[in-house]
Amino acid sequence: MSSTETPPALYAAREPVFPRRVSGAFRNLKWIIMAVTLGIYYITPWVRWDRGPNLPDQAVLVDLANRRFFFFMIEIWPDEFYFVAGLLIMAGLGLFLFTSALGRVWCGYACPQTVWTDLFILVERWVEGDRNARVRLWNAKWNVRKARLRVTKWVLWLLIGLATGGAWVFYFTDAPTLARDLVTGQAHPVAYTTMAILTFTTFFFGGFAREQICIYACPWPRIQAAMMDEDTLVVAYREWRGEPRGKLKKGELDPDQGDCIDCMACVNVCPMGIDIREGQQLECITCALCIDACNEVMDRIGKPHGLIDYMALKDETAEREGQPPKNVWKHIFRPRTILYTMLWSLIGVAMIVALFIRSPIDVSVTPERNPLYVTLSDGAIRNAYALRLRNKHGEDRPFRISISADARFMLELEGFDALEVVVPADSTLTQRLYVTAPAGTSAASSERTDIRLWIGDTVAGDRVHADTVFNGSGN
Repeated sequence: MSSTETPPALYAAREPVFPRRVSGAFRNLKWIIMAVTLGIYYITPWVRWDRGPNLPDQAVLVDLANRRFFFFMIEIWPDEFYFVAGLLIMAGLGLFLFTSALGRVWCGYACPQTVWTDLFILVERWVEGDRNARVRLWNAKWNVRKARLRVTKWVLWLLIGLATGGAWVFYFTDAPTLARDLVTGQAHPVAYTTMAILTFTTFFFGGFAREQICIYACPWPRIQAAMMDEDTLVVAYREWRGEPRGKLKKGELDPDQGDCIDCMACVNVCPMGIDIREGQQLECITCALCIDACNEVMDRIGKPHGLIDYMALKDETAEREGQPPKNVWKHIFRPRTILYTMLWSLIGVAMIVALFIRSPIDVSVTPERNPLYVTLSDGAIRNAYALRLRNKHGEDRPFRISISADARFMLELEGFDALEVVVPADSTLTQRLYVTAPAGTSAASSERTDIRLWIGDTVAGDRVHADTVFNGSGN
């Protein structure tokens, strides 16, 4: 680039996009996914799940106050965060899998930005009309009608944003209680602040930013290239069949032109405002609405479907040479996607196994460091430990403490005559334990001795252990 040339702009001013209404298989699929995902998001906090008298009865709850996550019959404690990490890894692998097989199918069908934008466009179309009516309204001067339609649309968008923010905060505390507190003004300021932020972001992202979020804010369009190859199925235009383009003359196609009649239907329905006939573009979210629009036109002019279709780069090359395309399933099931599926499945199975074999009781042991040990009047050496006893049952349980080691030790629980302590239901109890090595024993004179503390549930018979060390005098 010469010094006199202007460098290309990194950001282009937004040109408003007014997608036209379209019907077809992919549009119907998007309606179904939108209804299901929005239904799950808005309804889930209100689903009840009986866990007993001492536990919340909300089916899905992120209990930050008690540092626990409830998902129907599953309860995740802070020390079990690896389950959450596993879910995140599975989500990442799932995204890699679907992108490798079907391109940006997540972006086109299930991404929250896409789902809420679809909902906002539906409201916009309901208030202002279809594409042509919205374009005329956009270009019209401000008057009472335009102001009324805009205010109506914005109010509906704000209500959707408010419901979105409200649903989000319901995941973090009891939904009916919080709803009552929100209405009466008794909720915590954090709840109102969170709702205000999510209301604004939903209103702005779905109503005004829309495709700009996908192009500039989201990193996935730039990452996806590494996940795709020439076998990935993406929305593409069969240039060899559609070119050269030409208009219908007297209702008939010129035999020297391709099947594309340059009707712009594919462009007019695109929520990103791009022309798929120009090839693969970063902005394309693979929503396939252009396929539905083109198929409608092909039906009207008596041409077969598929001028715009899901296809792989290999298929396009083969079709140009007159060869039949590969079976769709051969594109989907190939070494790369099979590897992703196997990794995804292995992590899922490992998490399920870990979920079922985890113990309902747990213990962590922390030796006191100051002092490391105390010499008693009879010469015995005593160490102090902080035991964190965790009872994951829905009822109080008595836990018995014992020790196993090569040397002889005596145990004493602070405040108890016996080596048994009752841990309240579904809670953690911190208890001080004293371990004493009698004078003259090897443990008392050694610098360090390995010991294992056992915690047993005297009701269910479950046992867990924690390894630690006993610090002697070293003499």
